[in-house]
Amino acid sequence: MKIARIEVYQVDLPYSGGVYLLSGGREYRSFDASIVRVVTDDGTEGWGESTPFGATYIAAHALGVRAGLSEIAPHMLGRDPRQVDRINDAMDQALCGHGHAKAALDIACWDIFGKSVNLPVCELMGGSTNLRMPTISSIYAGDPDAMRARVAEHRARGYRGHSIKVGALDSEGGPALDAERIRASLADRCPGEYFIVDANGGLLPETALRMLRLLPQDLDFVLEAPCATWRETLSLRRRCDVPIILDELAQQDEDITRLIALEAADGVGLKISKAGGLTAGRRHRDICLAAGLTISVQDTVGSTIAFAGIVHLGQTVPERALRCVLDCRDMVTLETATIHAPIKDGGVMAPKAPGLGVTVNRDVLGPPVGVYEA
Repeated sequence: MKIARIEVYQVDLPYSGGVYLLSGGREYRSFDASIVRVVTDDGTEGWGESTPFGATYIAAHALGVRAGLSEIAPHMLGRDPRQVDRINDAMDQALCGHGHAKAALDIACWDIFGKSVNLPVCELMGGSTNLRMPTISSIYAGDPDAMRARVAEHRARGYRGHSIKVGALDSEGGPALDAERIRASLADRCPGEYFIVDANGGLLPETALRMLRLLPQDLDFVLEAPCATWRETLSLRRRCDVPIILDELAQQDEDITRLIALEAADGVGLKISKAGGLTAGRRHRDICLAAGLTISVQDTVGSTIAFAGIVHLGQTVPERALRCVLDCRDMVTLETATIHAPIKDGGVMAPKAPGLGVTVNRDVLGPPVGVYEA
């Protein structure tokens, strides 16, 4: 089995909530997705997706994904997509870094691998736990009462985890507003719920400490990505008794091992495209488990195709370490594919179909913006 053709599609994914507000005054209304179709010489096809969270989240952007794919794709032709580690070696030889560009191709190769042996991807990545995984909402920063209402809406739909966005500038209300957002969002907390207070690197140690000192002591949450740099994060870590989760600072293998060596955090927000795909994500999973870190499996954002990668990797994380998976389907209005993975009884499971288990809606993709073939 050899890769014979690679197609790249550009798709705009409108945000389902209208305007997504993030720390530092960042706003998002739509997300630019790059979707990849890999076809082998026997006609087997695999799908992957990489959708950066705008151009101001991490050092990744949609145009960069497609530029990276143009560098990488010609080097993938003629290779066996089932040899996922060798595929990643070849991608690294073709282009340094740019994991967000490599992710879509890597995921598509896993999809083909699963279809070739008639097994779901999670079984190839270590085996399914066969347990429902709690899903997490993404509650953008805004009016505290409105955030409380959005948490309630997601709770009613079966979500057991909630990611609360904070990081107000002083001109917007600063630590006092963020503290009120946290209090409001956790006001109706139910047993078994998990809350992440996520600043996306938008706090300084000073503003983080001011925010935390305005809160009651009995609120149960973890603080994700409070600061933008390692120095700031370590400074806060020494003076903060709230568990810290790293996200934007934990992208590559070196970042995960550095986190462990410095004891900088208690868990990781593992985003698949940020890591560079499922192959790197599997490795990050194992490093985290060996070090006793908790894991939330997510992606920067994305459609159903990206969600498929999330649930398959999440399905391989032991229950003790897995905090939640992100249902990014909820974040966008365009349905690029269908998948049998309903939220039920407080959680979700990866589909049992071979590969990723997605049926892609080709009609919404339009014509490819790039085609590479032998």
